[in-house]
Amino acid sequence: MHRFLVSAAHKSSGKTTLSVGLAAALRRRGLAVQAFKKGPDYIDPLWLALASGRSCRNLDFYIASREEISASYARHGADADVCLVEGNKGLYDGLDLDGSNSNAALAGLLGLPVVLVIDARGMTRGIAPLILGYQAFDPAVRFAGVILNRLGGSRHEAKLRAVIEHYTGVPVLGAVHEDPAIGIFERHLGLVPAYEAEAAAARIEAIVDSVERQVDVGKLLERTFTEQRLAVISTSPRTRPAPDVRIGVARDRAFGFYYADDLEALENAGAAIVPFDTLRDGRLTEVDALFIGGGFPECFAAALEANASLRTEIRHRIEQGTPVYAECGGLMYLARSISWKGERREMVGAIGADVVMQDRPTGRGYVRLEAAAAHPWGMKPGQEICAHEFHYSSLENADPGLAYAYRVRRGHGIDGERDGIVVNNVLASYAHLRGAGSCDWPARFVQFARSATR
Repeated sequence: MHRFLVSAAHKSSGKTTLSVGLAAALRRRGLAVQAFKKGPDYIDPLWLALASGRSCRNLDFYIASREEISASYARHGADADVCLVEGNKGLYDGLDLDGSNSNAALAGLLGLPVVLVIDARGMTRGIAPLILGYQAFDPAVRFAGVILNRLGGSRHEAKLRAVIEHYTGVPVLGAVHEDPAIGIFERHLGLVPAYEAEAAAARIEAIVDSVERQVDVGKLLERTFTEQRLAVISTSPRTRPAPDVRIGVARDRAFGFYYADDLEALENAGAAIVPFDTLRDGRLTEVDALFIGGGFPECFAAALEANASLRTEIRHRIEQGTPVYAECGGLMYLARSISWKGERREMVGAIGADVVMQDRPTGRGYVRLEAAAAHPWGMKPGQEICAHEFHYSSLENADPGLAYAYRVRRGHGIDGERDGIVVNNVLASYAHLRGAGSCDWPARFVQFARSATR
């Protein structure tokens, strides 16, 4: 097997582009590649999944225990030839002073060598103390090598290679020159999702071609080889129950933020996943409940408004008691309206509030919630839930009588104090949950939907 973690000296160094290119290059060699992403993220995993041909899995210290992380990594990586873990932010960055939730800590937990991506724009001799400092800061970190990124040309590359060879013992695995043609499109919430970028496959082909020309993939494989197999401790049921609850899941260009593990957990709890398209489907198929995840409804607000028949049906279903779980973008869709760039568009109208897009993030990062008495899924009042949020929108003109499922102990949520609007059998929040730790939300939601249909 070959296993490694791709990290960087700081965020926005191009590690996602290089991780995508490496995953595709290794797959092109006929290797089974399992990609992982550290931390809370939907968009990078979508690109990594498209490049590798397998669902990318998230590993998150804040959401899950170290034992859960190790078990997930082993379970999904055991049958792969290559395990590629993309970090987030810089190698030693993290929430805690001791670095216990950093990329370096994840590499240590999983026994992974690190491929360090360095944005080398404007650097020459100064790259040596940077690399030496990263080596000295934590001697337990093993470096497979560095990949130099965004180089100014062949002379720049030659200078950097000579400096690194002279002052450090770290191999240069690749040197990628600045090239706008291999960047991944960005917008206000980060990279554009792979499911939305119509030219995503062509862009990945351009990235992998560039990576294969400028990265020594053979040397990377040599430096990351291990004979140690992954010991799998299964936490999933040996036999999945026959589905008895049909959950409609919005899967289209407006909504696509779902964790593969959580969708599988819904199925393990007895749900059949039934995709629907909020932009094109005029009616819902026969379903018992709905799950509308995050996404970019503001970018498709005109098309969502135009599909009035589906909006009307969803509102009627909610009024009749159909269970619905909506996260962030899903919450926005269920509100009365979305206003952005001077335009106001009508949405489902099941939640008595209007959504207004802001110029800066309203809430971003990890959150800690406390279940309130109004929580519809049987969570005990006071139970703590770790989650994350990232939204540029806020709610205005909210009905004063709305009930809320959560008290916010860390983060912003809807108003800095509350999150999780409850209307009939709807739970709609800005927080994104993960079925990990003590938060068994997929099983609870399936059981709630099952009870509501009986």
